[in-house]
Amino acid sequence: MRFTLDSSHQDFASSIDALLSKADMPAVIRSWNTGDTGPGLKVWQRLAETGVNGLLVSEEHDGLGADAVDLVVAVEQLGRHAVPGPVAETVAVAPALLAQADPDRLSALASGLLATVAAAPHVPFAVDADSADLVLLVDGTTLRLGQAGAVQNSVDQSRRLFPLTAKDPLGGIDFAPAFDLGALATAAQLQGLGQTLLDVTTDYAKQRKQFGKPIGQFQAIKHHLAEVAVGLEMSRPLLHGAALAVRDGSADSSRDVSAAKVACGDAAHRAARVALQVHGAIGYTQEHDLSLWLTKVRALVSAWGTPAFHRGRVVDSLVGVS
Repeated sequence: MRFTLDSSHQDFASSIDALLSKADMPAVIRSWNTGDTGPGLKVWQRLAETGVNGLLVSEEHDGLGADAVDLVVAVEQLGRHAVPGPVAETVAVAPALLAQADPDRLSALASGLLATVAAAPHVPFAVDADSADLVLLVDGTTLRLGQAGAVQNSVDQSRRLFPLTAKDPLGGIDFAPAFDLGALATAAQLQGLGQTLLDVTTDYAKQRKQFGKPIGQFQAIKHHLAEVAVGLEMSRPLLHGAALAVRDGSADSSRDVSAAKVACGDAAHRAARVALQVHGAIGYTQEHDLSLWLTKVRALVSAWGTPAFHRGRVVDSLVGVS
């Protein structure tokens, strides 16, 4: 099956890409890493003005009332630019949870409120709880406000992780659909990150010279880059197929989301490894922008369900284990 985005999706993706391209994202990320979230929050406010925060918020609550396909289109662009902050939590998970437990907060979310979520066992920490306007804790079938504990460091310095303690209850929820949206959004981020790593590494291979010619002319480099490109092309249909399954309420949507999360994670991880190899020693340094994408890939591969968990869900679905 072939999945092709229509012109409205392509235009939406292009508008987000253009917006983020105007920002100096490496500088924004580095500021976020040091605790200065001001530049990043300005980026988030611009994204909210385009409707990104309110994609899954109903029109009744000032959102766009869009679906999982629109979510994937938008979040892939956020991944391409390595936007810091609780991306999956704000854009995908919080709208799904608040729609069930506390709809009155949805309008604020659509207008630019930043939200984060923790939900053990697969999401034990809330990302950037010190910067979020709304901190949510999933407690079984109850959604509660959460209070942040001591910060835990992540391999990605732009992801500050916090354990939460339960505060006031907001209402009852079914967490399963929200979890799938979180995993789907994370897969889309990984897809975007992988594409950027391929692009910048290809450009570098055209410019970096060895033995008097660009290293991109060597067969070994070509083969590595081709494998990355193939991996990303193979994961994209799984990502879009999962989005359609979620949108249409398919009985296999959880399986399809897990398959997409594994495929996008594997493709992005391969892109990160090849990018590091092709760039050589410079790629290891924090001073090089490449590190900002590499570390985010490493963190997101295990976010919203580890690869082992998602592979297990696919296998269980295929062999009929409920």
